Amino acid sequence: MNKQELIDILSDITKNDWLFKEADRVRHENVGDEVHLRGLIEFSNICKRQCKYCGLRSPNKDVERYRILKDELLLYAKNAVNLGYKTLVLQSGEDDYYDTDKMVEIIREIKKFDVALTLSIGEKTYDEYKAFKDAGADRYLLRIETTDQNLYEKMHPNASFENRQRCLYDLKSLGFETGSGCLVGLPNQTVESLADDILFFKELNADMIGIGPFIPHAQTPLKDAQKGDFWLALKVMALTRLNLPDINIPATTAMETLNPNGRLIALQSGANVVMPNVTSTEYRAKYEIYPGKICINDAPEKCRGCIEAKIKSIGRTISKEKGFRTGSQK
Repeated sequence: MNKQELIDILSDITKNDWLFKEADRVRHENVGDEVHLRGLIEFSNICKRQCKYCGLRSPNKDVERYRILKDELLLYAKNAVNLGYKTLVLQSGEDDYYDTDKMVEIIREIKKFDVALTLSIGEKTYDEYKAFKDAGADRYLLRIETTDQNLYEKMHPNASFENRQRCLYDLKSLGFETGSGCLVGLPNQTVESLADDILFFKELNADMIGIGPFIPHAQTPLKDAQKGDFWLALKVMALTRLNLPDINIPATTAMETLNPNGRLIALQSGANVVMPNVTSTEYRAKYEIYPGKICINDAPEKCRGCIEAKIKSIGRTISKEKGFRTGSQK
């Protein structure tokens, strides 16, 4: 689709039902009915960034900071594997404690469990990304959040839009399955810029895209902003499926924060991935990017059983594969 077609659909609520059904059909035809589960380990909420929408931003003095060290992190990874996860996602704030040597050591140890490994740890240099890839990391998630440069720089003080793009193209060139995504509903965001986001994902030829609605956090400069719209976020996700038919798209937890059935609706509107949290409850509430996160008091075992039951309730099955993009390695 061209930009105007994307804008027209995003602006027209009468096309919603058609769009969601079409995205579901394209998902079925290109990636099948299996849902890939990714076990999420949030291993540090320490972050040097000042992103205006994020509860982990460094100026927030109200959050209780933590970091999970290697031995404990590996126990989480082993437990997730025992629960049947084929992919693990290591996510943190931009915490400089985990330098290249520490991350390489963690990556090598986790890869011994025979899982696919995704990193989501922020902006790094080309050489750092290469070291992670050489150590065995398979995927990297780095959301652009918005491709509107002016809006990006307003939302990310002391950060460079060009460097964010550079990181994504470096990851792609190194052979990572590269993930990105955007927030829907940021203050002063337009449907035109959301259309540009989708076109950017297509240009990057991203392998996975996560779309989430903006949810204001009380300890951020955007605390009084209006929250994003669930249905608009769902439309951006569905249009991403139509324009990149064979990629992996998660039903994000933020969707379910705004709608009690948000992840199931997303799975029936183009998504094919769910990322249950396998971090213990003592840390989950402290990793508060946005308020109202679901399942923060549920043990990893409960989350695994709960999401499997939900997925089966809509006639879908859990994949036993590592869930690489169609046509790449298994």
